[in-house]
Amino acid sequence: VGLFVDFFVQLFTQLKFQVVQSSVKECTEKGCLALSLLELLGFNLTFVFLASLLVLIQPVAAGSGIPEIKCYLNGVKVPGVVRLRTVVCKATGVLFSVAGGLFVGKEGPMIHSGAVVGAGLPQFQSISLRKMQFNFPLFCSDRDKRDFVSAGAAAGVAAAFGAPIGGTLFSLEEGSSFWNQGLTWKVLFCSMAATFTLNFFRSGIQFGSWGSFQLPGLLNFGEFKCSESDKKCHLWTAVDLGFFILMGIVGGLLGATFNCLNKRLAKYRMRNVHPKPKLVRVLESLLVSLTTTVMVFIASMVLGECRQISSSRHSGNDTLSLQDISEDVNSSIKTFFCPNETYNDMATLFFNPQESAILQLFHQDGTFSPVTLSLFFLLYFLLSCWTYGISVPSGLFVPSLLCGAAFGRLVANLLKSYIGLDHIYSGTFALIGAAAFLGGVVRMTISLTVILIESTNEITYGLPIMITLMVAKWTGDFFNKGIYDIHVNLRGVPLLEWETGVEMDKLQASDIMEPNLTYVYPHTRIQSLVSILRTTVHHAFPVVTENRGNEREFMKGNQLISNNIKFKKSSILTRAGEQRKRSQSMKSYPSSELRNMCDEHIATEEPPEKEDLLQQMLERRYTPYPNLYPDQSPSEEWTMEERFRPLTFHGLILRSQLVTLLDRGVCYSESQSSASQPRLSHAEMSEDYPHYPDIHDLDLTLLNPRMIVDVTPYMNPSPFTVSPNTHVSQVFNLFRTMGLRHLPVVNAVGEVVGIITRHNLTHEFLQARLRQHYQTI
Repeated sequence: VGLFVDFFVQLFTQLKFQVVQSSVKECTEKGCLALSLLELLGFNLTFVFLASLLVLIQPVAAGSGIPEIKCYLNGVKVPGVVRLRTVVCKATGVLFSVAGGLFVGKEGPMIHSGAVVGAGLPQFQSISLRKMQFNFPLFCSDRDKRDFVSAGAAAGVAAAFGAPIGGTLFSLEEGSSFWNQGLTWKVLFCSMAATFTLNFFRSGIQFGSWGSFQLPGLLNFGEFKCSESDKKCHLWTAVDLGFFILMGIVGGLLGATFNCLNKRLAKYRMRNVHPKPKLVRVLESLLVSLTTTVMVFIASMVLGECRQISSSRHSGNDTLSLQDISEDVNSSIKTFFCPNETYNDMATLFFNPQESAILQLFHQDGTFSPVTLSLFFLLYFLLSCWTYGISVPSGLFVPSLLCGAAFGRLVANLLKSYIGLDHIYSGTFALIGAAAFLGGVVRMTISLTVILIESTNEITYGLPIMITLMVAKWTGDFFNKGIYDIHVNLRGVPLLEWETGVEMDKLQASDIMEPNLTYVYPHTRIQSLVSILRTTVHHAFPVVTENRGNEREFMKGNQLISNNIKFKKSSILTRAGEQRKRSQSMKSYPSSELRNMCDEHIATEEPPEKEDLLQQMLERRYTPYPNLYPDQSPSEEWTMEERFRPLTFHGLILRSQLVTLLDRGVCYSESQSSASQPRLSHAEMSEDYPHYPDIHDLDLTLLNPRMIVDVTPYMNPSPFTVSPNTHVSQVFNLFRTMGLRHLPVVNAVGEVVGIITRHNLTHEFLQARLRQHYQTI
């Protein structure tokens, strides 16, 4: 995928710049620069229009895709994020948006593309290509799919930057919420394979030397080395660390400003652009492209300064790679409107691909004017902030690096000119500026450090890059979150952080759980199951039985309720037997509650007063949702006791399992025993993974609504549960580390009193409950 994107980006960009630059040279003499501008507009608007059309086909292909992949790896199911159609629209769209002159990069979408490949390839099936389905039973679980997506995202980073270790750390730091030791070496191996696959083909195609491995990633910063003739030159010194820290602070402030402006723009788009017809999004993209093209053309023609081309700093003893970089840098300078032996510094930065402009700022010996660098930084900052969020596939890494490199080069020029620090190596300051600005925007530390070290192939830059990134992150975090977290929050995704705040331990599970339960019985009529599935959107349901005092009367009249009560008694007897064995081994006696529950004769007690009963139930937090009886609909005439029924918890069953049981007709009639119900194997239950049928699409006309489904063979009888008194930090750690989606809250006597989902553990929800807690105090 990276090879495809890189090849066509280079092809389209070279075609565009060759036509426009030849036109500019001719029109400089003839005075027809407006015609050159129209040619450039024609190319850019056409490419951006095609990129926008692809996003209309698959809206989730817009943007970099990193927020969506981060949500997916956090455990949130984002519709369409790992579809084959998404990666086709993403990869094709990003080459058009980059070739169209927008201030976007192709590295961010590479991460999304790698994640899609990781999600679809191991399962050998696709929704878009329904005929391409193989009976491959392995990796048919959410956990396996999530692990492959983690590896794919890491491979995308490795291919983009030629940084396999950085890709692994990116997947660990920024992506995956659930990690294990075995996944580390698998992801690293995947990243290595991606890097060397891309390296092999790019080196062979561009240089004709197959197997030379000269181009490790799509973005290569080149090698930083001082000239051997300049003995005073050092890449960096201890004195420079102070300037690096200050640059990190400024980079954090600039990143926070960038994120704040982009957040306001995103909110404006959500209110005024997204609700309107889709054509408006295309028009917005074309407007951004039009503005960018005109600004770039005018700035290059009017604001650029003619600077002297310095002789190559490399002597004959330098390495081949240094000569190649020097040739690339010197060949990409632009001499618009400038006499011989001079070049236009503004046009050199704007009329080149972004990767070439970064190499110019890192390795060009000739000075860039401070005015030019300031104007370039300001224009790039504003236009890239406006561009990120429009309806085209777009990355943010390269624009941030280029913007920061201009800032770093500006700092180096000022220190050389006004303070007289001649030992400064301008390329180092450009790199540190790029790291400071990118760190201030995305707020990554470890992975970004390793990515930049691997991209520069210079381990001595490890300490200054790490210090700069840490300072930039701390400074930016003082004002707002990283750009990806901001976009995740704007979309209302319930993303779980790494840990909760210390003050959250004032809350318990009972304070944050959802007490209004929608539950099913071990034996339930099809009519009730269909009603529950069609009127709720819950992904899982507790399997419960009711604690009734007059069970014998119920057992006489209704076979269905009799089955449920028999199941409850057998379950309680099993638990009581285990408790009795444990008690005897400890030379103690079982609890009175369990003995009473297991007595064959149920003691009949006088019911307490309604007020006392209500108070008792509220104190024990019994608030079951008014759900369907096994054989009747909810009634407004329920008594107080019926509305606050204690529910014994037996297990958890998923919506997909219930729909599969209904789809396969797994049920029995009331005149038969539950043993006559057909049994499905695990392979049959998971045959439709990952796209189970929807309850609204099922044809249930062949099923008798009075038939009964026994869900006990298919439920999870031992899911993770917590006590109502468990601290929120313990609940959060269990939920996060185990990768759960539902956490039932069960009291000491085995009765379910609530359920905790991802929504109940989000930062906003916990803050709201904490405020309620303080108000009650």
